[in-house]
Amino acid sequence: MDKNRVCCLYRVSTNKQVDYNANHEADIPMQRKACHDFAERMGWKIIEEEQEEGVSGHKVRAADRDKLQIIKKHAEQKQFDILLVFMFDRLGRLEDETPFVAKWFVSQGIQVWSTQEGEMRFDNHIDKLMNYIRFWQADGESVKTSIRTKTSMRQMVEEGRFKGGPAPYGYQLVKNGRTNKRNREVFDLVVNEKEAPVVRIIFDKYVHEGYGAQRIATYLNNQGYRARTGKMWHHASIRGIICNLTYTGVLRCGESHSPVIPELQIISPELFDAAQQIRTQRANAAEAQRTVPLNTRGKSLLAGNVFCGHCGSRLSLTTVGRNRMRADGSFDKSKRIRYICYGKTRKQTECDGQTGYTMHILDGIVDKLIRQVFSRMTGIPKQELISSRFEKETSEQKMHLASLKSAYTEASADLTALKSEIVKCIQGKSSFSEATLSNLIAENETKCEELRQAYKNAREKIQHSQEQLAALNKQYDDIVSLAELYDSANIEARKMVVNSMIKRVRVFRGYHLEVEFNFNLDQFIHGLNFEMDN
Repeated sequence: MDKNRVCCLYRVSTNKQVDYNANHEADIPMQRKACHDFAERMGWKIIEEEQEEGVSGHKVRAADRDKLQIIKKHAEQKQFDILLVFMFDRLGRLEDETPFVAKWFVSQGIQVWSTQEGEMRFDNHIDKLMNYIRFWQADGESVKTSIRTKTSMRQMVEEGRFKGGPAPYGYQLVKNGRTNKRNREVFDLVVNEKEAPVVRIIFDKYVHEGYGAQRIATYLNNQGYRARTGKMWHHASIRGIICNLTYTGVLRCGESHSPVIPELQIISPELFDAAQQIRTQRANAAEAQRTVPLNTRGKSLLAGNVFCGHCGSRLSLTTVGRNRMRADGSFDKSKRIRYICYGKTRKQTECDGQTGYTMHILDGIVDKLIRQVFSRMTGIPKQELISSRFEKETSEQKMHLASLKSAYTEASADLTALKSEIVKCIQGKSSFSEATLSNLIAENETKCEELRQAYKNAREKIQHSQEQLAALNKQYDDIVSLAELYDSANIEARKMVVNSMIKRVRVFRGYHLEVEFNFNLDQFIHGLNFEMDN
């Protein structure tokens, strides 16, 4: 019989902690849930639960604790195998008694476990000393209180209830008529309809227009928006908002998350995820993987992902002033913006390419390229471009899978028939010799295993094709959405579109380009020829 029968002991020191009120903040429900979750993870079965209400672990001796005496009696009768508590101080807090109570259970063959501290053992002198110290250390109480509080907060969040504290910007706290175990009113978190639009502006500027935290703060301040305190917006506050999962309608406490709460959702999960990807890619550590511009200031279309095709150096922007006299005698004071090879101008590389490239020429070539991709993509029906290409391949894969299944079924039947000859062979009634039968069985077992593995591989290949088709469909939808945005977008949004599509641009003499996309263009467009006039 498996030694997995569990008896749980729950204890609270005051009657105020007993009631399982509407706030779910009572201590016993929290202990019960933690013990049930722990037993489930361990594969144990809870067969008995006892709770002590208003029993002080400091003042009441074990002999005077009725529930503990009942558990000891059941231990003597071998009715359970494991005594499980939330923390060991639920057994008691008397340093001159509680360790010996736990040792008594172990001497009866009962394992003593805590959901937070593991198993209490008495295998050697060190174990005994450590168990004594466990109940003796006074400063350990603050740690235990902290653990209980954090567990309760995690459980609250998992149940979709606000854990407490000030409401994040975009939300407010409202009274709901309920009280907690200390008879204090409990508040609910709700959307603040005046602040929520500002949150949406922040995410929209960050994701769709490439604004950084400082630039968003400046934008909000210039538009007359103020933080909740009435002060000017600070970039640190903007960063905190961008990282806050609550705006998707999900409460979080450490690693614990609530289900999505629709009434708390200010932005979509997709918008939040896009913001996190941009935030990660803009970090210095992700320099090589960046697919978003470092910033979207200025009128240049490319930023951060354009490189010299000759030496590999990044191209940076520079402004060259002009002061030429026109035919009418006036002066031309216009400025010319160029991409320049950083490695060549700083003499860090032996570059044989051009020193620089005029911004509007290079941007114009890339702009034309993007528009050609959009035109070709949106000009061909989705079914023709993607789905039809997989139909023949998938059909052939399914036919191959059916063939393997049939072959495996036949080989398996042959193997069963051969194994049925074993008894006849022993009785001397089989037409096969023992050696021949043994070889045939071994050969058929190998054949069955090979067919089984081939069938598994074929199924995985079909699954991979289906996943690839789903990914291509999503990429197609994303690109079509970007195409619809591109024409009407401002320069900031167009930069974000370009950088979401193009991973790297390499420029060679004469404005010859090599463009590396963030997706496999050939999967969509076969033989696309980009003929561009410089």
